[in-house]
Amino acid sequence: MKRNAIETMMGAVVLLVAATFLAFAYSSSNVSQVEGYELLAKFNRVDGISPGSEVRLSGIKVGSVLTTHLDPKTYLAEVRMSILNDVQLPTDSSARILSDGLLGNPYMALEPGADDTMIPPGGEIRKTQDPLNLVDLIGRFIFSSTGSGGSSSSSSGSQNQQ
Repeated sequence: MKRNAIETMMGAVVLLVAATFLAFAYSSSNVSQVEGYELLAKFNRVDGISPGSEVRLSGIKVGSVLTTHLDPKTYLAEVRMSILNDVQLPTDSSARILSDGLLGNPYMALEPGADDTMIPPGGEIRKTQDPLNLVDLIGRFIFSSTGSGGSSSSSSGSQNQQ
């Protein structure tokens, strides 16, 4: 009976330590949704962006993605994001989707413009750039290098004929 009490106490201590660790990890990870005003951006593709993804300006988190959905009329991906109230963006600002390194998490990067007027709450970022697809880039590189080797030999042959 004494052994069961000790095992129960040790289990409780382990659960308490695990709960403390999870609370600390959540509070220090900065994954909470940013409170602020909403903006909209439309993309052809939003590979990897999902609700909760970061929105960064100059590498600093200034917002988070609220929703992503497909517009049935234009077939564009619409991304709604929440931006800190302190951060006001000019109307000629742009948004693009990047990732942290080769296998990192995707995030939305904002680049402020130089216009004097600011995007109002609920407004739209009109300049957007889709994410780069690494598989497509590698495929283009491989096929362009094999294609250029064949075309350079034929072009050099045509130069010799002249």
